Amino acid sequence: MTNSTPVEKPELTLITTPRPSFTYKIVSYLLVFPIFRGLFRGCTYGNENVPQQGPVVVVANHGSHLDPPILGHALGRPVAFMAKAELFKIPLLGAIIRACGAYPIKRGASDREAIRMATASLAEGWATGVFLDGTRQENGRVNAPMPGAALLAARSGAPMLPVAIINSHRALGSGSCWPRLIPIQLRIGKPIPAPLSRRKPDLEAATTELQNQINALLDQGLLSPKEKLQRQGR
Repeated sequence: MTNSTPVEKPELTLITTPRPSFTYKIVSYLLVFPIFRGLFRGCTYGNENVPQQGPVVVVANHGSHLDPPILGHALGRPVAFMAKAELFKIPLLGAIIRACGAYPIKRGASDREAIRMATASLAEGWATGVFLDGTRQENGRVNAPMPGAALLAARSGAPMLPVAIINSHRALGSGSCWPRLIPIQLRIGKPIPAPLSRRKPDLEAATTELQNQINALLDQGLLSPKEKLQRQGR
C-alpha cells in the first residue's frame, strides 16, 4: 500500500482582505455606479452569497466590454481580474479596468505571469475575477469554458463564486458601436469549494459545475417583481 500525504490548503480565514484604494473608490462612485445603476438600471441579486473576507475566485460569463468594470465594482468588495491585453489599449476603458486592479493576459497564449499574479492577489486576500470563456460570447452564455478559474482555486484553496451578468451582450455586445440602454443585472450564486487537486479530472469537473451554475442563473432572466421586493427588503 502506498502512503499519500494530503495536500495542505492555505488557511484562508487568517487572511485579511485589503481595503479598496482611493482610485478604486473614485472610479466606483463617480463613473461605474452612475453608468451601471443609472443608465443601465443595474442591480445585483444574491449579495449575501459574496464572502466579504478572504480570497475568492469570482467566475462570470462574458458578453461585453462593460463586464470588467461592472464585475469589479458591483459585488460589494473590489474584484481584480484577468482581462485581454487588447482592452488596456482602449483609452477610457483601459484606465478604468487598471484602476479596478485588472492585469493583462494574452489571448490564445499560455500566460504564466498572469496566473502567478492572480495567485499572488488571492494569497493577499483579494477577490479575483475570471471570465470563464476567456473572451466575449455573442449569446452572453458560457459556451467553451476554460480551466483557469478552477486552477486558480486549486492553487490557492479559495472558493469559487459563480456570477451571471445578464443582458450585457445585448447592451453592448461584440460588434456594437453604441450601447442600448437596457437593464443589466447580476445574479450571484453560492460559493463552490476549490477543486480537490490540480489534476485534469478535478479541474474539468469544477469547470463544468461553474458552467452549469452560471448558465442556470442566466436562464432565470431578469429579476421578478418578487425578487425585487426581496432585494429592497434586505
